[in-house]
Amino acid sequence: MLDPLDARLLLALADSPRAGVMELARQLQVARGTVQARLEKLQRRGVVTGFSPDLDLRAIGYEVLAFVSLEIAQGRLADVIEHLAGIPEVLEVHATTGPGDLHTRVVARTNEHLQEVIGAILAVQGISRTTTQIAMSEQLAMRVVPLIAKSLDPA
Repeated sequence: MLDPLDARLLLALADSPRAGVMELARQLQVARGTVQARLEKLQRRGVVTGFSPDLDLRAIGYEVLAFVSLEIAQGRLADVIEHLAGIPEVLEVHATTGPGDLHTRVVARTNEHLQEVIGAILAVQGISRTTTQIAMSEQLAMRVVPLIAKSLDPA
């Protein structure tokens, strides 16, 4: 759970990701040491996992976003995950319930490049079937701010 100050700090960071500790302290009207201590606590707890830039992959040439579901042979999960980790275009891999065992988020420069990426994915023993869905457009981006804001008003 987040206390109100932690929630306000996270919202301020989401609003101004490049703000320094002093600026955050000014915005939140608390001491610099309080902000620093809260940020360190949130990092230790695993709430804040990084300060990487948000990137629009289309702006650097990755026009195609696809979701690839993989069915994995028994006992091959570790091999498949290690293989997928070596493919830069594989952005995320989640173990799932349902017809597939793994759900991946993949990017490619073109549809032809996507076919090459899928070929690279299949170049490991243990994948028995794949299903690919190409994203046509993003309707709602990954977001956490509404969830944090809700913690300030739990009604």
